Amino acid sequence: MISKELEQAINAQINAELWSAYLYLSMSMHFANAGYDGIANWYAVQFKEEQDHATIFMNYLNSRDGKVTLQPIAGVDTEWESPLAAFAATLAHEQKVTALINDLNALAVEHKDYATQAKLQWFITEQIEEEETARGFIDALKKIGDNGYGLYMFDKELAARTYATPSPLADKA
Repeated sequence: MISKELEQAINAQINAELWSAYLYLSMSMHFANAGYDGIANWYAVQFKEEQDHATIFMNYLNSRDGKVTLQPIAGVDTEWESPLAAFAATLAHEQKVTALINDLNALAVEHKDYATQAKLQWFITEQIEEEETARGFIDALKKIGDNGYGLYMFDKELAARTYATPSPLADKA
């Protein structure tokens, strides 16, 4: 059984994950409209990943006899001036999510909830990867600068990304 305080915190994280999905869907649609099909694809995959992150938390909460309480999702931006600006926003957002996950883990430690701490370890590792990826794209885009061919190749590279369901989703706990 999970404490009410952790249940509420996980519900807040579910909302944050769904908001992240909504943000990345907005980014995908923006870049699809702007003719960057590869960047649009990359963000479409991120959209699916974030939905799965929310599902992992929902399944976990249900497995611990908690109650999932879905809340409205706040609006998101719909335009970015450039791919660099979008990936800078992505990094800032992922850093915020990292802080939320770390706060959730601190709460689990405070409650001596070892099962929740164990579940959160996957998310902690995932956030390291998310931030590293965004930083890498920012670095690449800074090197590309105004080089149209470089941006074309960057976009083509991101078009190759495919979706793979995260492993914790397979185990409903």
